[in-house]
Amino acid sequence: MNQYSSLAKKAVEVYLKEGRMISAPENLTKEFFRKAGVFVTIENQGKLRGCIGTYLPTKENIAQEIIHNAIAAATEDYRFSPIQKQELPELSYTVYVLNKPEQIKSTKELDPKKYGILVKSQSFSPGSDVIFEPALRTHFKSGLLLPDLEGVDTVEKQISIACQKGNINPDTEKIIIYKFTVEKFER
Repeated sequence: MNQYSSLAKKAVEVYLKEGRMISAPENLTKEFFRKAGVFVTIENQGKLRGCIGTYLPTKENIAQEIIHNAIAAATEDYRFSPIQKQELPELSYTVYVLNKPEQIKSTKELDPKKYGILVKSQSFSPGSDVIFEPALRTHFKSGLLLPDLEGVDTVEKQISIACQKGNINPDTEKIIIYKFTVEKFER
């Protein structure tokens, strides 16, 4: 097992067995000490049990992103009940380290096998033609889809799913699309 997936596994196991968050091990390679967004996917015998992440870094380094997101994927993914201790031997972990998203000019730049996407929509509050305080007058919705997912073979399907995840209606809302690549580490 690679260091990335091993760290995710250890974080989840210690948290579920001992109720505590581990610290980043000191013997990790230098790649762990850069900043990047990270997603952690947990599967039980090939079936998704949790997937949570950040598309931009929120912690000091990748190791901390993996630890936090692995625990969140195991315990906070609203689509699933929290993972139980008895499931631990059957779990597999995939860690995605995201490169910084880049806004696209055309959907011709997309390839669902190569790029993940982040779709954002900006909605304005009534009476907001003049925006003095953008943070108070607007809100953003977003949906993210990782690259190379089974069954996602077209750009149209990729955008549709990302919009659904973000509760965005592309027919009535202006969307902005970003693409990103990932480094994928599987168990």
